[in-house]
Amino acid sequence: MRAVTWQGRRDMLVIDVPDPRIEQSTDAVVRVTSTGLCGSDLHLYDPLTPFMSPGDVVGHEAMGVVEAIGSDVLDLAVGDRVVVPFNVACGTCWMCSQGLQSQCERTQNHEHGTGASLFGYSRLYGQVPGGQAEALRVPFADHLPIRVPHGPPDDRWLFLSDVLPTAWQAVEYADVRAGDTVLVLGLGPIGDMACRIAAMRGVRVIGVDLVPERLARVAQRGVEVIHLEATGGGSHLAEEVWAMTDGRGADAVIDAVGMEAHGSRAAETAQRALQVLPEKLQDVVMTRVGVDRLEALHQAIDCVRRGGTVSVVGVYGGMADPLPMMQMFDKQVQLRMGQANVRRWSDDILALLDQDDDVLGVEGFATHSLPLEQAPWAYRTFRDKGDDMVKTVFRL
Repeated sequence: MRAVTWQGRRDMLVIDVPDPRIEQSTDAVVRVTSTGLCGSDLHLYDPLTPFMSPGDVVGHEAMGVVEAIGSDVLDLAVGDRVVVPFNVACGTCWMCSQGLQSQCERTQNHEHGTGASLFGYSRLYGQVPGGQAEALRVPFADHLPIRVPHGPPDDRWLFLSDVLPTAWQAVEYADVRAGDTVLVLGLGPIGDMACRIAAMRGVRVIGVDLVPERLARVAQRGVEVIHLEATGGGSHLAEEVWAMTDGRGADAVIDAVGMEAHGSRAAETAQRALQVLPEKLQDVVMTRVGVDRLEALHQAIDCVRRGGTVSVVGVYGGMADPLPMMQMFDKQVQLRMGQANVRRWSDDILALLDQDDDVLGVEGFATHSLPLEQAPWAYRTFRDKGDDMVKTVFRL
């Protein structure tokens, strides 16, 4: 089958790889019909390269049709249409029973001290072959896949794999109610969708980004917007937010930026320096030294009101990054974060998607619809924020 593979830093290649097969009696094989390109995939494209191996199949946002099932699969049938969550979670362990599927005890990666395995996401998270491919092996087939109806277009359901539950959890963790104000930093796919979910709940939403097209996109849905460069950045953003909130600050801030290095010379230099080290030493440095871009997180802490909540949904990867602990303590900031627990939220979101009205605009959410063969171009363009790209879906 054809699949998108990592070959080296900023080097994605679509090649032939072995077809997936049933390996455990609880597996299923899904023929992929649509698969997304996620902002987290860009971390594999560049900063997280020490944990990648040439030939790794990437991607963690997939849906399709079940082609084969193992002998012990009872609740899924060949021909079912399913969305595959990005967490590889058993659904039955203690962590899964607590709604913490991202910490599944059966797929935790103890060697690296990380949580549940993820599809297509490096040795740190299990090195499980990903979903930017013509087919995907899905473990725990009775518990993991989300069965969806045949008929409506893929985009009605596809974003259940990651975008929707990740944004949903970001808003849940922000703990905002109707009439509150939430500031969303970063208006890529997750930040954009978080704006939509919060606005749907009657929350006042302010979105911040550097890309005019992204600001315009959320503004069309009634979100107030701030162009970061227009404020002068840094503490000036907080001053702008204070002016918009009677001097108090936002009730909650969602950091949907994370560890992106581009735009931060110091972080990008630190990450590039890893490339000259031996592979084993790269792993050690990445997991023990602070190499993140923390500007967005510092801005979140500046902009949130006293006693407010910062919800971190952007991925961070460094282990020794400094935080303004005195400021956080003094402001009594509540901090929540983590990989989305897809199956914790999927039933609530599915009920929303089952409505006739497309209340979150999922069917028009993707800005680019491409064949899988164009993946290398899509990765480059998405990283460079070119061609007005916000969300790409590969069609198979």
